Amino acid sequence: MQNIPLGLVGVGKIALDQHLPAIDASPFRLTATADPHAGLKTLPAYTSLQDMLDAEPSIEAVAICTPTHLRFAQAYLAISRGKHVLLEKPPGATLSEVDALTAHARRQGVTLFAAWHSRFAPGVASARQWLANRTVKQVRIEWKEDVRVWHPGQAWIWQPGGMGVFDPGINALSIATAILPEPFFLQRARLAVPSNCQTPIAASLSFTDAQGAGIEAQFDFHQQGEPTWDIHIDTDSGRLSLTRGGRCLNIANTPVIDEEEREYIGVYAHFAELVGSATSDVDVSPLRHVADAFLYGHRDMTDAFTE
Repeated sequence: MQNIPLGLVGVGKIALDQHLPAIDASPFRLTATADPHAGLKTLPAYTSLQDMLDAEPSIEAVAICTPTHLRFAQAYLAISRGKHVLLEKPPGATLSEVDALTAHARRQGVTLFAAWHSRFAPGVASARQWLANRTVKQVRIEWKEDVRVWHPGQAWIWQPGGMGVFDPGINALSIATAILPEPFFLQRARLAVPSNCQTPIAASLSFTDAQGAGIEAQFDFHQQGEPTWDIHIDTDSGRLSLTRGGRCLNIANTPVIDEEEREYIGVYAHFAELVGSATSDVDVSPLRHVADAFLYGHRDMTDAFTE
């Protein structure tokens, strides 16, 4: 499918930095935006999704990039109006919300896509293929960045539903759930929560799978300088490393892939395929792991966070 009219809901940092360039390179045609605080000078800009859909009936698909607590009502409205929906990660504030949206999309006969963008990093598909027939022995995940650089002034990230350090950490979990050959589950978690916040600034997680593989994850918002977005997997055939957020793949000390980031181009290409085939893609496993961490994790109170 080509030239699919698309409405963009939420014109914040992620939309400007990632969605707009990817839409320009995709089968979609950006028709209008909906945001009470921002818009684009070159397109019709509405203050709400309902206003946009009322005024732009030609829109066939909607990409929702608003804070998580707003997404259910917006997605439900778009689906009710017969629109295909792309949800920025995470797809909902709760698992129950996503289940309800999935059922609603099925009833309405439209596409719902939970867009785990990190799964479209250049090295992820090859890593999944190589690991498919290997025995995983140990996994180490390090996802560390400076919150003041990557989330400046975003107070919502520290509120319930904002997820704190799990906002980037869920990207690592989306890759791990896509490439590891066995499902895994949480055994222990420690969450460092600033005294003036509701969500963690750092987290240490221990998982295992049915075969007993050890899977350790460290998420941290304190890192200064270059971020660390790495996954190292020891197997019966040597080590596989995905680094730079999945842009680089190294297997048994041999570089295999080293490419620039193009995740959102892959996201929109896949969304177009889903729309064309009238199918949905809604995997909640990364969000389930985050929910498990909040349910099962020990909370350590730390110093108050200041911007």
